[in-house]
Amino acid sequence: MLIIPAIDIRGGKCVRLFQGDYGRETVYGEDPVAMADRWIGEGAEFLHVVDLDGAREGLPKNRKTIEAIVRKCSVPVQVGGGIRDLVTVESYLSLGIHRVILGTAAFVNPHFLRDACLQWPGHVAVDIAAKKGRAVISGWVQETDVAAVNLARKCEGLGASAIIYTDILRDGTQKGVNLPATREVARALKIPLIASGGIATIADIKALLPLEKEGVGAVIVGRALYAGTLKLPEAIARAGEEGG
Repeated sequence: MLIIPAIDIRGGKCVRLFQGDYGRETVYGEDPVAMADRWIGEGAEFLHVVDLDGAREGLPKNRKTIEAIVRKCSVPVQVGGGIRDLVTVESYLSLGIHRVILGTAAFVNPHFLRDACLQWPGHVAVDIAAKKGRAVISGWVQETDVAAVNLARKCEGLGASAIIYTDILRDGTQKGVNLPATREVARALKIPLIASGGIATIADIKALLPLEKEGVGAVIVGRALYAGTLKLPEAIARAGEEGG
């Protein structure tokens, strides 16, 4: 299972939110590029970068910082936050970004998701943020009545190459992944699922690893790495032992 460090950018800084709440922010670094370099130095094979300002405002706001990360990185990078049209998708992929992540746009404009997947097959993922099993959009502030598992199936049908499943009530809390919900969504799909939200310690990584056979191919880790409750090399080694 791939362990993917998260780099969330707001106002040009590396931050983490608590349950997606923009009013409950912790700044972990002034330089997201240096943070990316740190995680790669500790063994990261993939990075997850989110433009939090972009997610909230509906258009990229930290592009220069993201471009700097991609230029320096020796590993694939996936980027989300404020990607709402094909021009933005193309501009990000032209930077050398491996995969763009659609969120709100995949929900409100499925034709856009389909067109993006047709033009750039294998390079478009969808982040489904959920609260009590229902999809949440617009920077995690607008709740819908759509079941996350149904939205995941729909996005797969439109061509998404992977689904990122984030349990908002676990994100940033370090209370562990919502295993039952993650398993339910993974089982409903043929494409890989990337788990997100709640990882605190190596015990949470161990608890998640059995879901690899259910289709969970990776996990995004954020606050635990920044707070030091989980060491990236240890997590990577453990996931490698289990997979081997």
